[in-house]
Amino acid sequence: MVAKATSGGAGTQEGVHAIGRRRFLQYTTTAMGAASLAGLTPTAGAGTIIGARRSAQTSGILKRVAADPTHIPPPITRRRPAVVPVVLEAREIIAEIEPGVLFRFMTYNGQVPGPFIRVREGDTIDLTFRNPKTNTEAHNVDFHAAMGPGGGALATWTEPGEEARLRFRATYPGAFIYHCAVSNMDMHISSGMFGMILVEPKAGLPRVDYELYLGQNEIYTDKPAGLPGQHHFAIGAMVREQPTYVVINGAAHGLTAQRYGAMQVRTGSTARIYFVVGGPNLSCSFHAIGNVWRELWPEGAMANKPLHFVQTYPVPPGSPTVATLHFPVAADIKLVDHALTRVVHQGCLAVIHAEGRGNPELFQARGKRPL
Repeated sequence: MVAKATSGGAGTQEGVHAIGRRRFLQYTTTAMGAASLAGLTPTAGAGTIIGARRSAQTSGILKRVAADPTHIPPPITRRRPAVVPVVLEAREIIAEIEPGVLFRFMTYNGQVPGPFIRVREGDTIDLTFRNPKTNTEAHNVDFHAAMGPGGGALATWTEPGEEARLRFRATYPGAFIYHCAVSNMDMHISSGMFGMILVEPKAGLPRVDYELYLGQNEIYTDKPAGLPGQHHFAIGAMVREQPTYVVINGAAHGLTAQRYGAMQVRTGSTARIYFVVGGPNLSCSFHAIGNVWRELWPEGAMANKPLHFVQTYPVPPGSPTVATLHFPVAADIKLVDHALTRVVHQGCLAVIHAEGRGNPELFQARGKRPL
């Protein structure tokens, strides 16, 4: 589901802010209904091959760069180390931040964040990294899960038309970011070149019903938010740390019913959220409106015991957090950065729709009347 392009009043900053407020209220009060994203697939089985789906493209412009939050390899059931093949390709593409607003993204495999890579502690990652000749920039990959020079950045540095190979062993468990680390890495990361690698501990992870993959980053453009047309990267705004957009999965309000669809779960279930902040500059105050982080592993450090019943948690740029949500009540749970201007004016919102019966013993709206 794609909303109509913004129009009317967007030529001024005041007009854009008004549109942002109306859009936020619309997104957070409208019933979710049927979503264009498929329902989440319960986790089961095992898998290791890492890939990515290509986004639908129309007339040379990608309508969607937002990664499918359900596209996660299943939990690993084997107990022996393996060699896991991973293919990442740098893709420079024009896509929509929001309807009618175009931007030149830099991506891994055409999506933001890049593909979710899942391995087990002790596995060896066999990476093929490609930089197609149609690109205009050098690219590479820095894995925070790799023990070696630049996390692999030097070994994978490629010019357009080159391919690099890298092998590294995942020796410590946890959730880690990977990102581009060329000389102007801040611009590349802001433009979408970041993702997550999960190194499962040898004992595995607690069972959950659903898993979701989300990434937040800032986008700095030369036009106000909501103004239709081509937006170009604004280096000065990035240096001043004044983003035009702060988005989840590369799109303003992308994972909502009005855009690509809310994420879907059933009441009585549990979901594990893998959340990574690409930045490049701003921390996120990660918060679930109408819920609480039942378990939370700061910095994705899953070898440690989790925190419990956390309302809001700071996630610095260049770092993941792993957290679980339980859904005892049918509701739309809004995932936001609690620096709320980013939600109201800059697009930082995703929604989980918990479908099922109400629970009046736990939550009951009693109506209202005049005083």
